[in-house]
Amino acid sequence: MTRSVLMSLIAALVFGGAAVRQPAVDVCPGFLPENDMVILAGSKDDKGIDQSQFNAVLDAVEKIYKPIVAARGAVLSIERKWDDGTVNAYAQQQGNKYIISMFGGLARHAAITQDGFTLVACHEMSHHLGGAPKSSGWFGSWATIEGQADYAANLKCLRRVFADVAAAKFSRPKLAADPYAEKYCDDTFAGGKDRALCLRGSMAGKSVTALFKALGNDEKEYKFETPDPSVVSTMYEKHPKTQCRLDTYFQGSLCDKPLSQEVSDKDPVPGTCNASAGDKLGTRPLCWYKPPVAADLPEDMLGKPVAGAAVKSLGAPESVLSTLKGQALWKGL
Repeated sequence: MTRSVLMSLIAALVFGGAAVRQPAVDVCPGFLPENDMVILAGSKDDKGIDQSQFNAVLDAVEKIYKPIVAARGAVLSIERKWDDGTVNAYAQQQGNKYIISMFGGLARHAAITQDGFTLVACHEMSHHLGGAPKSSGWFGSWATIEGQADYAANLKCLRRVFADVAAAKFSRPKLAADPYAEKYCDDTFAGGKDRALCLRGSMAGKSVTALFKALGNDEKEYKFETPDPSVVSTMYEKHPKTQCRLDTYFQGSLCDKPLSQEVSDKDPVPGTCNASAGDKLGTRPLCWYKPPVAADLPEDMLGKPVAGAAVKSLGAPESVLSTLKGQALWKGL
């Protein structure tokens, strides 16, 4: 049930069925699945970023996306709910307002750095601007589905924000160098600024898996070199599993389509990487994405999905590592 429908039902109960005009509001289900975690400022669990860092990220996002949203005839509204302990983030539309709601509770989580928080904000922006595939309508057909919002966050939004001078000072995850991510970012972008953005976006994606693990009491280790082998038979619109989301962030970072190639609200192909166009890397993982044409599926999947086929997009991890040895809220996330 969308928020607008819920508000109408409440109004009918409170006012005895009298007609009450309410602006239509559709809320995505959030960056993270629904949870009851609360982190208040100054509490023992307040270990993430501070209020000035929180605002610096949102200032950068707002500066870049306010004119982009205005060009679509809409108004961007970033709700900065620093005092709210909710550990989540949301996107919604109300009339011509594109709203993202960002909460202090999520920013204060120990897993969050400014780079990670930027990824969350970019995910929410991508519910508005991430293009197709769009929701089939269970919470509002305006919204880009969860997997695509993850993909577009790294493919478009993070690159814009991280390229901004303000982002040079953002705090970053204290993660060990990842040789696998470095290898593929090097191969795709051959050094320079684009290679650095690829690696930074990939590591921001890796850092938020700690948040997913904490919410699910999950002790499993998730790596770029162990992609989710599952293959969906129909488009999966809800939150993919943790490994699938990490794969999506990584592929979004690896896709070499320039920012000038915009995504489309109706067609999932423009501005994205696709096997049918000859792209070997940067394609959306099949653990949530159902390509519109058979040519975007691996050959041995034509006719019947094969477990492990999705791994082909990056090759066998052993071969890559051996080569290196021879030489580092919809509501919720």
